[in-house]
Amino acid sequence: MSAMGKVYLVGAGPGDVGLLTLRGKELIERCDTLIYDNLVNDRIIHLFSTPACEKIYVGKSGAAHTMEQDDINRLIVEKAKSGKMVVRLKGGDPYIFGRGGEEALSCADNSIEFEVVNGISSAYAVPNCAGVPVTSRGYSASVAFITGHEDPTKLESDIRWDKLATGVQTLVFLMGVKNLPFIIEKLVQNGLAIETPAAVIENGCLSRQRTVSGTLDDIADRVKSAGIRPPSIIVVGEVVSLREKINWFEKRPLFGKTIVVTRSREQASEMTARLTELGASVVETPVIKIVPPDNTRQVSETIARSGTYDWIVFTSVNGVDYFFKYLMDMGRDARCLASAKICAIGPATGERLGRFGIRPDMVPERFVSSEIVRALSDDGQIRGKSFLLPRADIASRELTDGLVKNGAASVDDISVYRTVEAEDAAEPAVAEMIKNARFDLVTFTSSSTVQNFDRLAEKLRMPGKGSVPCAAIGPITADRARELGYDVKISAERHTIEGLVNAIVSYYGRV
Repeated sequence: MSAMGKVYLVGAGPGDVGLLTLRGKELIERCDTLIYDNLVNDRIIHLFSTPACEKIYVGKSGAAHTMEQDDINRLIVEKAKSGKMVVRLKGGDPYIFGRGGEEALSCADNSIEFEVVNGISSAYAVPNCAGVPVTSRGYSASVAFITGHEDPTKLESDIRWDKLATGVQTLVFLMGVKNLPFIIEKLVQNGLAIETPAAVIENGCLSRQRTVSGTLDDIADRVKSAGIRPPSIIVVGEVVSLREKINWFEKRPLFGKTIVVTRSREQASEMTARLTELGASVVETPVIKIVPPDNTRQVSETIARSGTYDWIVFTSVNGVDYFFKYLMDMGRDARCLASAKICAIGPATGERLGRFGIRPDMVPERFVSSEIVRALSDDGQIRGKSFLLPRADIASRELTDGLVKNGAASVDDISVYRTVEAEDAAEPAVAEMIKNARFDLVTFTSSSTVQNFDRLAEKLRMPGKGSVPCAAIGPITADRARELGYDVKISAERHTIEGLVNAIVSYYGRV
């Protein structure tokens, strides 16, 4: 960086991580300092910022401010003047009621170079997720975005209510739920029919979204009865009547369900993305962490002679990744395995081998140890053969014992990685949720996730774990959960992440 840094005013979108722009993601991955608001999804921070990035939360939620705007302006300028690349991350779009203009002026007044990166605005994204297009042929050819946060005690309003009420067909009020009665009064006073459809949407674009619809005549009472709170958006106009037919977002199979994912942070993204796409609110609680083995020298020595084995059996994606890491650290590649046959448990493990130029010779139909032994035995591939099993340190002995029992000449079962308890398993808000069991389902993808989640639950004194509903990736994991007293509602028939997700969808389709 030069002596003077640069500021990027970036819109984070309306909450859904998938609605962050590619430019925004790129800048968050590169920045030195990240200054972010209350409405920014925490997963954006976890997924894209680097460990070295300085992260500063400045709050700003309605009337409750962690830091006032003038102080935020000064902070941005201070960090840029110290030579930092600063990303000021704001919910929605910086220039649509985001006070981004004030921050841009502050940079300009201090001769600091800046760039504004637009974000998807909640003004139109949230109505979309409630089944309300802000414009639609035959219903609305005009739309206005209005602050709903204007002080009703002001002597003179900045809003031209006389022009808005009958001059624009769709009205979208941001941050206005507390002023809803006042907004309705001004619209009706200025000529808008009391029968006009209206909707109020809380926590838009998130799985915990709630929508109340009605007319100007009854919407305030409906909102009060439902307990709708900020952050909420108000939509007024005939387009609201389309919600009944095109409300796609709230009809997804897992909408409204809160699901805890206990995989390691590095592995959770696939499962989180799939569950989120299906409508779930996902709480990542990485109770395990994948780390190298204690004795890497012994592992390297074994892998160095991997081409001398008849069979190498990979039982997980992690086993593949760590095996090839050691192989390549020694200056070698997949050609060293030319004389060995390769077996993979599950399609995901097979696909990961494909990245290293390996096509498995065998992928058993069922992804359990007993099936590997049966398949190899049926093909006459055990007796007198030598085997290498690059696995986790806590892997079951069932596969090794099965191979030995069926006449294997040798079985070298080596730990190429360790599964340990994550130190930062739960942030304060997540810990509070788990402590009070405020979720619908917890997912387990291995026995170690069960054991470490149980330790966390004990530490947090979570009550009644016997009533905690669980989903397990397979029978071994399910058995371990039952042993520890959990209520296993779901056990995937196909022991993959996709199989587990499908089983969860099927379960909620029945209950």
